[in-house]
Amino acid sequence: MKKNKLAVIVVLVLSLLSYLFIPSVQSFINESISAMKAVNLEETIVYIRSYGNVAAGVSFFLMILQSILSPIPAFLITLSNAAIFGWFWGAVLSWTSSMAGATLCFYIAKILGRDAVAKITSKTALKSLDVFFEKYGKYTIVVCRLLPFVSFDLVSYAAGLTSMKFWPFFLATGIGQLPATLVYSYIGQNFGGGGKQLFIGLMSLFAVTIVIYIVKSIYNERHAKKAAK
Repeated sequence: MKKNKLAVIVVLVLSLLSYLFIPSVQSFINESISAMKAVNLEETIVYIRSYGNVAAGVSFFLMILQSILSPIPAFLITLSNAAIFGWFWGAVLSWTSSMAGATLCFYIAKILGRDAVAKITSKTALKSLDVFFEKYGKYTIVVCRLLPFVSFDLVSYAAGLTSMKFWPFFLATGIGQLPATLVYSYIGQNFGGGGKQLFIGLMSLFAVTIVIYIVKSIYNERHAKKAAK
């Protein structure tokens, strides 16, 4: 564990120094953030493809970057990977890079603590994850990975703030993340045809799910306050 923490600290320090003192690195990261913030699939595909032979490496980096800078949507990169590299290799690239990002978020939380993570994400979001951990315990990771309205990165940060060990977290994340990766990769490869309609349908379903979840949370909170009186 100590070696892993030290490795993460070294990576973070070197990354920060590179960003601050190497103009080309700073420019690349700024361009990458802008490309993802646009939330435009076609633009993301063009951006990754523009790097030619190192496109896979750039995609890997983008997934890790979006993990740290939650809540930039990871599905854009997953869809783009499938469109560029095909369903299978796109899924492999997306799954491995998302696991690397989850690992980094986990250790950032372990090293820096709750206050720092709250600044990266939000106190309210962390509190909502606390409820999941209290309710589902060690199964929280798998449960949250399967819920489309729960931020992938937020779960990784929140897990790092608990007493959970790395390997149980890593295994649960890998299992929970796999279904979404396969579905998004299928959609990405077929986005020009029926995949686009499927994607719109899924996004609509996710939006409805989020609304239901928010309404239910508000109702439960108000009901709890009334019961307390």
